[in-house]
Amino acid sequence: MENKKAFITGINGQDGSYLAEYLLSLGYEVHGMVRRNSMAENQDSRVIHIADKITTHYGDLLDESSIDRILTQVKPDEIYNIGAQSHVRISFDMPQFTVKTNALGVLNVLESYRRICPEAKFYQASSSEMFGNSVDDDGFQRESTPMHPVSPYGCSKLFGYSIVRNYRNSYKLHATNGILFNHESPRRGSNFVTNKVVKTAAKIKLGLAEKLELGNMDSYRDWGHSKDYVRAMHAIINHDTPDDFVVSTMKTHSVREMTEYVFKRLNMDYTKYVVQNPIFIRPEELKYLKGDSTKVRTTLNWKPEYTFESMLDEMVDYWINYFKK
Repeated sequence: MENKKAFITGINGQDGSYLAEYLLSLGYEVHGMVRRNSMAENQDSRVIHIADKITTHYGDLLDESSIDRILTQVKPDEIYNIGAQSHVRISFDMPQFTVKTNALGVLNVLESYRRICPEAKFYQASSSEMFGNSVDDDGFQRESTPMHPVSPYGCSKLFGYSIVRNYRNSYKLHATNGILFNHESPRRGSNFVTNKVVKTAAKIKLGLAEKLELGNMDSYRDWGHSKDYVRAMHAIINHDTPDDFVVSTMKTHSVREMTEYVFKRLNMDYTKYVVQNPIFIRPEELKYLKGDSTKVRTTLNWKPEYTFESMLDEMVDYWINYFKK
């Protein structure tokens, strides 16, 4: 039997790069789509170490012809749509681009998939941001929790999630959604709060920075590790029935707790270095996220290997070593 073929949009992002590594370890032939960028040096930094093992194709979620071309050429068994404008705060600055990429982009991939390789399996990267401030009475968000997003990002992701369900039912496609709660790693973009905190704390420790500017420190998130979550993606797409699954650690921590932990790990008191800057406060705040991932744990036998602490420890060690070099 020849190797399964996977196609990943956003392969050069945090999740795309870990997913590519994971699929390679399972014997897949891995293809990915990257956007043309004038600084080619930066755009493949997360996959440069596996560049000789994967095949990348230029394309864009907003360019239907490029998606058609790649799917026709590759004929994948599995399609992972992970590409997105993924920053919530920036979605307020660039709402139209965010919605085009995260809503219309999903539809573009679905249409090409439906026409060119409908027997393939499809995974959509959906988000806990779709819930907004809607929480069940027991303090959790799960597959059945009403969705009331509070950002252009969350709204765009809700369209993507919904259109995947619509295509699944309308065209009998094996189209799935993973509703992933926040997940981090040393490969997380530096403008996301976890990596920003860890990276700046490491700089302060080594005398390369003096302060850390943050927005709302009392918002709560359910943070896991990207490596654990890409295993869930693979399990979800390969479940015999196409379905939607929440993926989370089932624990929540505030930005303040996370910051305190990171600074304490470096023997520092965060209160001496952190200043609040209104520029990082969202126009409508998402206060609290805590996912109930019972369904994915029981149905697909998935559970995270990293804890909140071991994830942050890995990130701290990474940035300390990086700046020491």
